[in-house]
Amino acid sequence: MSERLADETAVVTGSSSGIGAAIATKFAEEGANVITNSRALERAQETADEITANGGTATAVEADISNPDDAHALAESAIEEYGSIDIMVNNAGISVIEPAMEMDPEDWQSVINTNLSGVFYGAQAAGTRMIDQGTGGQIINISSIFGKIGIQGRAPYNASKGGVNNLTRNLAVELAEHDIQVNALAPGFIKTQLDEQTRESGDDEMLDEDNWPYYGYDDTHIEHRVPLDRFGTLDEMQNVALFLAEGNHYTTGEILNADGGWLAFGWGSKGR
Repeated sequence: MSERLADETAVVTGSSSGIGAAIATKFAEEGANVITNSRALERAQETADEITANGGTATAVEADISNPDDAHALAESAIEEYGSIDIMVNNAGISVIEPAMEMDPEDWQSVINTNLSGVFYGAQAAGTRMIDQGTGGQIINISSIFGKIGIQGRAPYNASKGGVNNLTRNLAVELAEHDIQVNALAPGFIKTQLDEQTRESGDDEMLDEDNWPYYGYDDTHIEHRVPLDRFGTLDEMQNVALFLAEGNHYTTGEILNADGGWLAFGWGSKGR
């Protein structure tokens, strides 16, 4: 086990599955003490148990990041358990797929509360404690390529991630004097267990142009939109997050796209 994050303590919100669980696991492999998190304790505990079974150090904490009191309690738990909070990964997020003109205000607000307000509360909770510690730190907000483009049916998700991008820049400016670097990781389409369960290449529903907004979400359609010609992997997201967490990179206020070239590709499809 390498030690690139030795003696560091990291909090990873929404780390019961997918990208969040992958980042928490990687950080522990690199020597960090990790606080795993979910709104359901048993789900956070599953990730923590996997980490400890592999020789790492982790504690599961139940918290709803959209609640500022929970966010502060989550950050405080890192200090209580391990003596500091050095890395904060604001990963927790949800989505609703619905036409904007038909969207229930409660659906809109629930996404904004978790994806945008939750990132602010998490950053505020971690940032204030990092300032008190006086040793700097790294705040990593998980955004999305959807924060820079429009996709049908995703208005609250896209708006929230666009907000995360500019919030990241603003926090970076405010916290720089405390040697706290704030950056965002914006993944493209990444293969996760949830993705495998909900979308299969060649599914007739996904290919039906009349079945909005599903058309275009088939594996083949997405791969044709990506210059690297494939989905990203959790291993790759781990590596980008580790780069940001380790510091020593003179980078703050940046939105780092990990999308296989999706946003750079102006043509739209390779036409195959």
